[in-house]
Amino acid sequence: MGVWGTLYSVQCTTYRVQGTRPSPTQLTYGKIFGVNTNPDSPPICDYENSDYQAEFWEQANRAYEDGAEAVALRRLLPEHGSLLLEIGAGAGRNTPRYQGYERIVLLDYSLTQMQQAQARLGRSERYTYVAADVYHLPFVDGLFDGATMIRVLHHIAEPPLALAQIRRVMGTGGIFILEFANKQNLKAILRYALRRQDWSPFTPEPVEFVPLNFDFHPRSVRNWLAEAGFDLQRQLTVSHFRIGLLKRALPTRWLVALDSAAQPTGNWWQLTPSVFTRSEAVGESPPPPADAYFQCPRCGSPLPEETPDGLPCPSCGHRWPIVDGIYDFRDRVPA
Repeated sequence: MGVWGTLYSVQCTTYRVQGTRPSPTQLTYGKIFGVNTNPDSPPICDYENSDYQAEFWEQANRAYEDGAEAVALRRLLPEHGSLLLEIGAGAGRNTPRYQGYERIVLLDYSLTQMQQAQARLGRSERYTYVAADVYHLPFVDGLFDGATMIRVLHHIAEPPLALAQIRRVMGTGGIFILEFANKQNLKAILRYALRRQDWSPFTPEPVEFVPLNFDFHPRSVRNWLAEAGFDLQRQLTVSHFRIGLLKRALPTRWLVALDSAAQPTGNWWQLTPSVFTRSEAVGESPPPPADAYFQCPRCGSPLPEETPDGLPCPSCGHRWPIVDGIYDFRDRVPA
């Protein structure tokens, strides 16, 4: 993959992967851990017990990427909002940037990532911490007026299923900001032209360059958003200068400023390794029930009652635990 691609590929190494594939021999450090109760559920990339925030961001010279993403979010976020769902929140790197929203629900499949976010951001009524599966979001319909999913889609084996779930829990007019890894980036185009890679950056299908690490074609992402019920409003190209030599030679603030100047070209072409999109939820959305916030991921029933040790489902009887202030909706069985 070269310089740009490898920055994405490291994200699933050293972390456990849950699901039906890949085989353990395909993973450098990962481990097949278990499967969802639903045998048809797609595989899930699990960052449990990883120190992703420190190892990937704080100790790996990615201040430029972080700064460029902060600029993109400032451009795309609405000024005000009520309730935001942050999907793949990890340890809460981006959460402080959502100042316009009154309340934020941080969601990640890894319980330990949620624990790190809780330790970083604290406990308050503004933040709700949820460990859950993006394919089975544990929220009632039409609940959120905003959602973000940054540096997550490249771990999603079935993007249309995930996007449909996100649209389900959003109200009409809600704003969804999505970042994805772009297979049609300039580096991949040059490598393909020089016959240094087999796959074409111009075809619509995703490329899985290491297990559970995907690059996507921008046209495919646009189509999936439309099919899920989102109207694309804006695209930004991000991380134009994700090259080690430039990051070592130029001050970070210069690179961020240059990236900021180039980001608006994303409405015309997408040749960077990272693309940010802003979409609006369109079509009818049922109003959320007044007496429920969560719903059972197994049967879809609202969960109106909360006890000190969990949320019991009145329909299927399953009790979803609350672990030190974190709602745990992960539906797992032993491998």
